[in-house]
Amino acid sequence: MTASDSSLWLYNIIMAPLHYMDEKRQTLPHALEFDRCDVNDHTLSLPPISIPQRDSGKNRFLKLLAVAGLAVACTFLMLTFPKAAKSAMEYHPRVILKEPHNMTILDHNSPRNPAYLIEAQHGVVATENKRCSEMGVDILRKGGSAVDAAIAATLCIGVVNSFSAGIGGGGYMTVRIPPKNPGDKSKAYTIDFRGMAPRATTPTMFDNGKIALSASGGLAMLIPGELAGLQMAHDEWGAMTWKEVVVPNAELAMGWTVDKELARRIQWFPDLFTKDPDFKEIFAPNGTLLKEGDIIERNNYARTLLEVAEGGAEVFYNGSYITKALVSKVNATGGHATIQDFLDYRPLLYRSLEGSYRGKKLYTPRAPSAGPVLLHMLNLMEGYNFTRRNGLDTHRMVEAMKFGNAEKSRMSDPRYRYDTTLIDEIHTKQFADEIRDRLDDHRTQPAEYYRPLYTLKPDHGTSHVSVVDKEGMMVSVTSSVNWFWGAQVLDPVSGIVLNNHMNDFSTFNETNIFGEFPARWNLPQPGKRPLSSMCPTIVEKEDGSPYIAIGASGGPTIFPAVFQTLINIIDYGLDPSEAIEFGRLHNQLKPEGTFADETYRADILEALSRQRHRIQVLDIYRNGSSCVQAVMRDSESGLLLGASDSRKNGIAAGY
Repeated sequence: MTASDSSLWLYNIIMAPLHYMDEKRQTLPHALEFDRCDVNDHTLSLPPISIPQRDSGKNRFLKLLAVAGLAVACTFLMLTFPKAAKSAMEYHPRVILKEPHNMTILDHNSPRNPAYLIEAQHGVVATENKRCSEMGVDILRKGGSAVDAAIAATLCIGVVNSFSAGIGGGGYMTVRIPPKNPGDKSKAYTIDFRGMAPRATTPTMFDNGKIALSASGGLAMLIPGELAGLQMAHDEWGAMTWKEVVVPNAELAMGWTVDKELARRIQWFPDLFTKDPDFKEIFAPNGTLLKEGDIIERNNYARTLLEVAEGGAEVFYNGSYITKALVSKVNATGGHATIQDFLDYRPLLYRSLEGSYRGKKLYTPRAPSAGPVLLHMLNLMEGYNFTRRNGLDTHRMVEAMKFGNAEKSRMSDPRYRYDTTLIDEIHTKQFADEIRDRLDDHRTQPAEYYRPLYTLKPDHGTSHVSVVDKEGMMVSVTSSVNWFWGAQVLDPVSGIVLNNHMNDFSTFNETNIFGEFPARWNLPQPGKRPLSSMCPTIVEKEDGSPYIAIGASGGPTIFPAVFQTLINIIDYGLDPSEAIEFGRLHNQLKPEGTFADETYRADILEALSRQRHRIQVLDIYRNGSSCVQAVMRDSESGLLLGASDSRKNGIAAGY
């Protein structure tokens, strides 16, 4: 053993436990000890979490003595083996405040939210909420897998950002399993835990002016799949116990302080929170809307999570008091769910859909997700050589978004198609080569094009989590309740917010809440899963090494946002934070029109206008803006990088 190796070994033996225990005391949740409540009485509050007692004088003296000794040892290391000691001391991640180009906004009185790039050695978790990113890192630090971290972080979002996600919703997870032996290929799997239509669903149930019933109320709910999907992922790739992953979120639900983003969104729905008694108890307990920094408690949701921690996801689906309470609430608010609908629910596990871009391999979910559409758009762009951002290349990207939305309208749940040929060809290179000929670099548009743009509908009922660990396991998981607080129905017994994913099905001659036109094969049917814009994606380098895990929230803006961010990283060489913070465009084909973040480069917007694009510049923090979370491995430095979108006040974490 060399002198350098010896010093590193000595540092790890002496100093690393000190760092770990100090961080654990400050940030990790206390062990939860409680007496089981009467589960039939949802009015009971949970016992408080025990608080550690102050140290005795003797303990304080011993700790001071230990710290003094460690300080001497550390000084000895620094003087004797400076290089090795410096390397060993690089334990904490670098948190870099990023100010990418074009970060200014049109309204100079409204500064941009801060954006950060995380650099770490062991693992990175990127979510839309700082405390959830840190919870995922805590799981990694305690020996959990990247899947464990993703599960904990996803459940955390459901606690603190219930407007985005929760166990009353569903989604998709893509997982990269690194090879066991050098030279072997990795494997990538997707878990589809998208919601499923109840048995009483009919194709015409929202026709004749009833489409509003698919957006709010009990009839809007699909049978939730999140817990079943997360449990399946844990059973396959978890390293910690299920209870260890879930309980921290139950503790969190017992009380935390309102974050900036939650406070902002509470103010958007004053009537919901002051007039609906189920929401009012949580978000306006004294008749006044909660503000940033106020204490918020979701005790019934905490109790539900504790039941799930003890009994697994099964307690959500097997007819327990939780299932009965949900069915009762759904039906009391106009729905038609049954206990059997919950018993029938199954997540789907399959090998991810594979594609490539610039020689890099991509893994993404299959239909009815937007994974095939994302690959199609990238395949279109692969026919061009992007070197420097300009108006022509950006025009091509906008046209690719329109072709992507056209192909999305041809998709549906493949289990409900007699012939899946149309779906199967969308992601292929050959199909993109045929379509590319229709992409006109010198676009002209008839006079009727110049009409007012449609209103981009809001969506932050979706959340994304990206995780990478030092072994190269990558996880990309998108979960959703579909709109702000889903169906805007909260079950007071379980504390669960119900989704409104039924609106993702198509209704004859009606657009959905996001302004999307109906898709031919996407009518609601019993057991069917609707079309989705979600596309949690993982990218590998040409040599098969891990590269990027990425995904987004934002309704129909999701796959265009992932598409643009990947191009920013792969083609334009931006780091994850710069790539995410760069202004984005959105065009969903019908109705025609292109939306632009106010931060987008003015010269390129002028070039697009000359190409006859109708541009509408919007506030970057508007309702309906997409939000991306991404992690990646830098092949040159070996560092793990991560960034969360400042549009939603997200901050990643690492260690």
